Formats: sequence, structure tokens, C-alpha cells
Amino acid sequence: MNIDKLQVAQRFEKAAQSYTQHAVVQKQICQDLIRLMQEHLSKNSLDCVFEIGCGSGNLSHLLMQHFAIKQLFLNDLYPEVQQHFQAKENLQWLICDVEQLNFPQTLDLITSSSALQWIADLDAVFKKCSEALTQQGYLCFSTFGQQNLKEIKALTGQGLGYLGIESIQQKLLQQDFEILHLSEGMETLTFSHPKEVLQHLKATGVTATASRHRWTKQSLQQFYQDYLQFSELDQRGQRHYQLSYHPIYCIARSKP
Repeated sequence: MNIDKLQVAQRFEKAAQSYTQHAVVQKQICQDLIRLMQEHLSKNSLDCVFEIGCGSGNLSHLLMQHFAIKQLFLNDLYPEVQQHFQAKENLQWLICDVEQLNFPQTLDLITSSSALQWIADLDAVFKKCSEALTQQGYLCFSTFGQQNLKEIKALTGQGLGYLGIESIQQKLLQQDFEILHLSEGMETLTFSHPKEVLQHLKATGVTATASRHRWTKQSLQQFYQDYLQFSELDQRGQRHYQLSYHPIYCIARSKP
């Protein structure tokens, strides 16, 4: 699938204020990723760190909280993300498409959360990561797997072409990474109406793939009706509509 990076930037920029409030799964994923990093990284003092797709800073702020970082490079597609950060001497901005970026070098850590699924050529980015890291430098990220937002894909045909965990493992091994941890999970949010599902997706910016999808009154009603298959009744007879997230977590290290 060809991803329109300009549109991705515009959608996330539009959702910038609501993202922090509504991206509950993404926040939890950042916390889980940080916990894994604390378990696997050999030190909590890092000279040079690069984050791909920092967004509103859910991961960045946790990084700064839990690790002593001398120089932090933050990347995203649009400059407005800078509003989520205070000016700090050790912060440096790299605003552009990461696929077009010359990476900073001699990095101790490259990290990313809920962003790599937007990358068209992950092999090329993993190669740049491998070349930019110091010996025994770490690549730590979360991304999303093939069951992510499966309800939306089933009903609208819209969505990203997510990679499976085996494909990600293979791509890392091809770049000679040592994989210390690789796991996946499922997180399910519930809503009282399919309309709330769409509002949630809009508020978190993930509608950026739906460029060809135009809702009409009729297609919306059909969507609401079809979403019944992804709902269930609770003990009080209240109906809950499900939305699935499929996070993948990786802690890898460059070989000496």
C-alpha cells in the first residue's frame, strides 16, 4: 500500500490535541515498552538517543523520566509536535519523513512506539538503524500487527498492510540484530456505539489511510448495522462494540 505521508502528517496534526486524551492504548504500549527497556538495557545512562515518530511525546517523556540521556534526537513528520515539549538543551529536532532522513550516528539507542507501521520500506529503515547504532547499541520499538483494527478493515476494506511478527523478526535478523525480546498481545477497547469507534479513530489520527473512503448517511447506517457482529451484551443487557489493537514489542541489540 502506498502511504501518503503528507496526509498522515495532516491527520495527526489535526488530532494533536485530542490524541493525548484518546490514545489510551498507545499510552499503555509506551509504558509496557519502557518496562521492557528497563529489563533488557544494560545501563540507564545513555549518551545519544534517537526516537522515530515521537508524536505528542508519550514515549519521549517516559524516556527522559527513566533514563539519563545526554542528547535526544526527536523525529516526526510535522513541526507542530514541538508544542508538546519544553525547550531543552539536550533536545534536537529532525522534522521530516524518516525514510528520507540521514540518521544521526553513534547512537546508543533508537526507539519508536506506534509509528513504524507507517513506514513503506522497513528493511531500509532497519538497515539505517543498524549502521547508526554503536556496537551493542539498542533498537527498541513497538508497532502493530496484522490483527490491528481488524473490525475496521473487515467492514470498510481500509487499513494499513501490517506485518506479522515473523516478518519483523526476519527483517531484524537480516540486518544482524540480536533479538533480546519479541512479543505480541491484543488490547480491546469497548464503545457503546459504532459512532464512538469512528470518533475515537479520528481523535487518534489513525484515519490517515482512509483517503478514498467517503461516508454517506446510507453507508454510515450500514457500517453501524454491520458492526453488530463485533459486539456483545454485558450482564445488564448493555451492548458493547469492540475495537482491537495488536501491539508487537521488540528489544534488539546490534552485534559487536
